[in-house]
Amino acid sequence: LQYGIVLDAGSSHTAMFIYKWPADKENDTGVVSEHSMCDVEGPGISSYSSNPPAAGRSLEHCLNQALRDVPKEKHTGTPLYLGATAGMRLLNIADPQLSDTVLRAVAATLKSYPFDFRGAKILSGEEEGVFGWITANYLLENFIKRGWLGEWIQPQKKTLGAMDFGGASTQITFETRDTIENPRNEVMLKLYGQAYKVYTHSFLCYGRDQVLKRLLSKLLQAESYQETVSHPCWPTGYNKSLLLSSTYDSPCTQKERPSLALNTTVTLVGTGNGNLCTQLVSKLFDFINCPFSRCSFDGVFQPEVSGNFIAFSAFFYTVDFIQTVMGRPVHLPSDLKDAADTICATSWSELLQKAPKLEKRLPDYCAVSTFVYLLTTKGYSFNNHSFPNIAFQKKVGGTSIGWALGYMLNLTNMIPAEKPSSHKSMLYNYWVILILLFVVTTLTSLVTAICLLRHSKSSII
Repeated sequence: LQYGIVLDAGSSHTAMFIYKWPADKENDTGVVSEHSMCDVEGPGISSYSSNPPAAGRSLEHCLNQALRDVPKEKHTGTPLYLGATAGMRLLNIADPQLSDTVLRAVAATLKSYPFDFRGAKILSGEEEGVFGWITANYLLENFIKRGWLGEWIQPQKKTLGAMDFGGASTQITFETRDTIENPRNEVMLKLYGQAYKVYTHSFLCYGRDQVLKRLLSKLLQAESYQETVSHPCWPTGYNKSLLLSSTYDSPCTQKERPSLALNTTVTLVGTGNGNLCTQLVSKLFDFINCPFSRCSFDGVFQPEVSGNFIAFSAFFYTVDFIQTVMGRPVHLPSDLKDAADTICATSWSELLQKAPKLEKRLPDYCAVSTFVYLLTTKGYSFNNHSFPNIAFQKKVGGTSIGWALGYMLNLTNMIPAEKPSSHKSMLYNYWVILILLFVVTTLTSLVTAICLLRHSKSSII
């Protein structure tokens, strides 16, 4: 087996994925699967801007696991990549020098390990979207798959769209035949000899954590930064005091930063009102201004959604919470809306009783569920006909869905532009079949000979 390691340095945390594939695969194509993974303890690397060396040290536990998970003789030949996403994109906006310092500190740690370190970089939102789309379709064998004789077959099925929802951004990517009116949203790909026209867009500041900060900012602004503020998206019975600095420490809320001292404390009191929460979350989007023939929101062009979609990351965790903890199905947009309203109307004590292990995130499920409803329906325009085509999933066949696998496949050139030649693999498979036939024929002849010999002996007696 061959191995590859990708560190997904997200805004809220870092995850390490170790992939494996057959070493003797032809044309650098072969089924790549997830060998193991490791969640880095602590926040994302962008959180270490005041102490960059600690960002590198935070990765050591998982890198030490990689030393054990990858056979020692394979260490020097195992490519190691780190890709940073929206958290580092935000830090790069706030202070480019600081983001470079964090990346250099992380790279220094990665270079100290015996793997083939091939760089640490910040991915663009479009790269994140496209690599997530490649991962999902690769795992589902929508590009190409092996036939039973070892030949490569291009399945006559459509690709599916990918929707990612991280801590600081959200992406939507799908193949389309429509004209893409904004060239920045168009990506032309050639994979295994097939051309794909893909629409993609990444919305920075629309990830889960940044949405919650922006929501607090809108609420505090509307209530004139009073000492005590009612929060319609928090459950009744849940109260919390916050420093203004915790809300306005991000480029996503910078424009709404008040003139008040940031060490001012505000107490928020949950009121659990679904309708008021929906009104508040709606203020995060601009559904009105559109310079194109059609838009999702914030003046961003988007063609009509078509075909099947897979929604992962926080999309999956939100819907999974609705289905498993709240015991509600999610088949139609109205199911999602009703579930969000139910969560909003559930008291803090009831929520704690239902899911005590999720205490840290529990207060925010009302807001996040409402956001997912508005994003998918009013934003991306999924309706009763198209919404059931979304599969909310975390993995495909034991491999996590996300941009990391697509990123590694791209950087190691494991998805060729041209269709791989089948000749060599077919010859190999024909030989395997001929050998098996020879073995079966020989065994059958031996068994027949033994039976005839026994029969002849018994006849003589």
